[in-house]
Amino acid sequence: MSSRRVVVTGIGVVSALGNDVNRFSENLFSGKSAIAPIESIDVSSIRFKKAAEVRDFEAAELFEKQELAIIKPFSQFAVTAAREAIASSGIEWKDEASRQRTAIITATGAGGLTDLDQQYEDLYRHNKKRTPPMIVPQSMANSAASFISMETGVCGPTYTVSTACSSSNHAIGLAFHSIRSGMVDAAITGGSETPISFSNLKAWEALRVVSGDTCRPFSKDRSGMVLGEGGAMLVLEEMEAAARRGAPILAEIAGFGMTADAHHITQPSVEGPVRAMKNALEDASLETASIGYVNAHGTATNANDSMESEAINQVFGEHAPNVAVSSTKSMHGHTLGAAGAIEAVATVLALKTGVLPPNANYSEADPDCNVDVIANEAREVQVEAAVSNSFAFGGLNAVLVFKSLN
Repeated sequence: MSSRRVVVTGIGVVSALGNDVNRFSENLFSGKSAIAPIESIDVSSIRFKKAAEVRDFEAAELFEKQELAIIKPFSQFAVTAAREAIASSGIEWKDEASRQRTAIITATGAGGLTDLDQQYEDLYRHNKKRTPPMIVPQSMANSAASFISMETGVCGPTYTVSTACSSSNHAIGLAFHSIRSGMVDAAITGGSETPISFSNLKAWEALRVVSGDTCRPFSKDRSGMVLGEGGAMLVLEEMEAAARRGAPILAEIAGFGMTADAHHITQPSVEGPVRAMKNALEDASLETASIGYVNAHGTATNANDSMESEAINQVFGEHAPNVAVSSTKSMHGHTLGAAGAIEAVATVLALKTGVLPPNANYSEADPDCNVDVIANEAREVQVEAAVSNSFAFGGLNAVLVFKSLN
C-alpha cells in the first residue's frame, strides 16, 4: 500500500446551521438545533411539519442570472460549499497537469429531486405540454460534480456516488484512497441534497420513521429522524504537497472502511457496521484506544440508535466508555446523501478546535443505547482521532477515520 498521507486543507458548508463554516461552527458547538417548521412548501396534508431547511441562502447573489437558469439548489449548495473549501485551502491549479491530477468526487441520494417534483406537478396536475429544456442536466445526480469541474477547470477523475445515506462517506473515502494510491494528488469531495419536496415528504411519511416533533438521537424518548437539506465539500491533498505550499492542514484522513449487511433493505444489522468500523481502523493502522470521539450516524429511530450503540460497544470493547458519542443530525437534520459530508466537516472542526459537538435534544438515557452521549452541551477535550459513521438503507455502510494534527 502506498505510504502517501492525505490531509484536509479546506472545508465548506451550506446547511440549516449556517451557510458558511463560521456560522455552522458557532451554531454546532452551541448546540443550537435548526429543526423548525417547514416554510418552503405547503405541508398541511403531511403528518410531520418540521425539517432542517437551509435559510437565507441568496442564490442571486452567488450566481449570475444566466447560471441560475441552469444550476438549481441541489447543485447550488455543492458549488457554494466547494467555493468556500477551495478558498479556505488556498489551492490553485496553475497548469494543465495539476488540473488533471485533481479529482472531483461528489455524492447525493436523489440529485435534483425538487426540480423533478415541479416538472411532474406541471405535467400531471397542470397539464402543461412542455417541460423546461434543461430539466435533464439540471436534475441529473452528477450535475454538481460537473458544475464544480467547469467552474474550477479541474479535469481529473470526476464522478458522483449514490448510496443513499452513506453516499458522502463513500465519496470522501474514495477520494482519500485515490490520493493515497497515487492516482491523483488532490480532490474536491463531499455531497449535497435537497429533499424538501412534496412527493419526497409523502414518501418518507409512508415509511413512518420521521418524527413529528424533533430529532433526539440515543434518547429513550426518541421518535424518529427529521429531514434536513444542504451540502458540504472538503479539499483533500497529499500531505507533503500540502505542507510544501503552506496549506492550512485541518486534519488527516487516516482510514476508510465500507461493507454491506446483505440483510434487509431497511432494517439495520449490527454485523455490517461493526465490520466497517473495524475495517476503517485497520485501514488507518490505529488501535481502538486512539479513538476519542464517534460522530454517529444516529438517526433517532429506535432500531438504528440501539444497533449503532451495540456496534460501538462491540468494536471498542473495554475502551467504549471512553469514547464520546454524538449525532449532529440532532441539529442539522438528516441530510441523506449529504449527511456524511456535513458530519465530516463537524468532525474535522472537533479535532481542530478541541471541542466535541453535542447531541442536542437529549432528555433521557436509554439502556439500549449504552454509550457516552455528549448530552446537549459541547465537551472541551482534544482527542487523537475520531470516527464518522454513515449507514444507509440497503445495508450499505461507510466509515471514515480522522486524525488530529494539532
